[in-house]
Amino acid sequence: MNILIATGNSGKLQEYQRMFAVLDAGLLSLTDLDLGDIELEETGKSFEENASLKANTFARLSNHCTVADDSGLMVDALDGAPGIYSARYGGGQLDSAGRRGKLLAALEGVDEEDRGARFVCVIAIADPRIQETILVRGECRGRIAFRDHDDGQGFGYDSVFIPDGYQLTFGQLRPELKDGLSHRARAAQKALPILHEICSRSL
Repeated sequence: MNILIATGNSGKLQEYQRMFAVLDAGLLSLTDLDLGDIELEETGKSFEENASLKANTFARLSNHCTVADDSGLMVDALDGAPGIYSARYGGGQLDSAGRRGKLLAALEGVDEEDRGARFVCVIAIADPRIQETILVRGECRGRIAFRDHDDGQGFGYDSVFIPDGYQLTFGQLRPELKDGLSHRARAAQKALPILHEICSRSL
């Protein structure tokens, strides 16, 4: 069987392709199914609602079992912002570097001990054959760096987020190391047995 990874973010797609490589299934992208030009408005009030919206919409359009996520960065000193608005933080005119710059500016003067944050990822699995949506959640605690360590690796806020127990940002860690400890990895580890079971039903 095939599983659709419903994301337009190439960095996320590559992470899922690595983490789900053990599945006895083909992993399709939105581009593979000519769905890459569809942009959904994320109208949910939570990561769970937005992930479900994306998974169910693309499962219906593709008629494939679909994996979609909603994820974001929650900063303690900003009362959990940017949260579900992480990809839109500062408005649509900002790119990823601009959003990171806005975040660092908002934390100017905040001491290291008060720069705590967590990445959150909710994965939704929608299987059109059984009309069921399953949700799993992963989180990774850490802190926000004092500057942007963007060296071309990672994506989103990776280059300003330092996970607990490390001195390097997500963007500086080796991909295989990040794949073992990130919020997305922790959600994916919970999703894998569910996907294995779905794959077994198609045999």
